[in-house]
Amino acid sequence: MALFKLLLTLLLFLSTSTLSVILLQYTIANKEYIFDREEIAKLAKQYAGQDHEQAFSKVVVELRKRYPGHILPDEDLQWVFVNAGGWMGSMCLLHASLTEYLLLFGTAVDTGGHSGRYWAEISDTVISGTFRQWKEGTTKSEVYYPGDFIVHSVGEATSVQWSAGTWMVEYGRGFIPSTLGFALADTLFSTQDFVTLFYTLRVYVKALMLETTTQLTEAGVL
Repeated sequence: MALFKLLLTLLLFLSTSTLSVILLQYTIANKEYIFDREEIAKLAKQYAGQDHEQAFSKVVVELRKRYPGHILPDEDLQWVFVNAGGWMGSMCLLHASLTEYLLLFGTAVDTGGHSGRYWAEISDTVISGTFRQWKEGTTKSEVYYPGDFIVHSVGEATSVQWSAGTWMVEYGRGFIPSTLGFALADTLFSTQDFVTLFYTLRVYVKALMLETTTQLTEAGVL
């Protein structure tokens, strides 16, 4: 009797988990997103090869014109360290929700490691420097330069390497919370830099609050 209950519980758990994964995959594939991947890449590519700080300023101004209410104001923009997969970089979050994020990313030093594996698609457009990627199942890496566009598909894992002075515009869509475990693991269990953890969570909450307010306003609730 006890064994039957255990098997029934296990079957129920597996069925619920499978249904949840299928529902999540369906939602990711069919959801109407705010941002267009190709449009973000085209915008960023216009400023590839320029000084990255000037390029980023122009990108942010243009994004605010195209997506009013969806980009954090200047007072909430902050460069925050990211330690993940053995590499160290810095990000400036522009937009975040449960299904999308948009940020500026890069590094001032040579760094590299594991890309992470997510229930989200991540795309990058290189503004300056070089980005090297070694895909799972292959024996050769590829190098990307300013203006190049790279897509990290759902469930994909790669080895990544950035040269010093590499800066990019990054857009992710899918189940964004699935990226947080990887993004915060090194901070929690390696560097134990809880100030950076606070900065990261604070700006993510601010972005969620902005997006919620904008969505309610557009729906006529506010």
